[in-house]
Amino acid sequence: MTKAAVMVLAGTEGHANLGRLVNALETAKEFAEAEDDEVELIFDGAGTQWIPKLEDEEADYYELYQAVSEQASACDYCAGAFGVEDAVADAGVVTLDDHDGHPSVRSLVNDGYEVITF
Repeated sequence: MTKAAVMVLAGTEGHANLGRLVNALETAKEFAEAEDDEVELIFDGAGTQWIPKLEDEEADYYELYQAVSEQASACDYCAGAFGVEDAVADAGVVTLDDHDGHPSVRSLVNDGYEVITF
């Protein structure tokens, strides 16, 4: 069994950041589809801005996001800092504030997760 934490740090501006997002979603989906694997998809920093965009049914990667949205969470502090706190809450995405308002990467590592950042 593999445990992976896929972290989206890339913001919403630029083609390169879109590529990072898509790679993160595809990676999370691959782990989610594996029968014995566990995956967490964490939107952190500027990456929190993707959640309202991906919740739009007209978004290019809406279906890909929906395939892994149950595994999604977001940094509580960063959702507020990047102005998407309400959109994250409306989407039903759990916010994490384990370490000074942010997700605890140490806890993920301690729990045996491989942390992959995009």
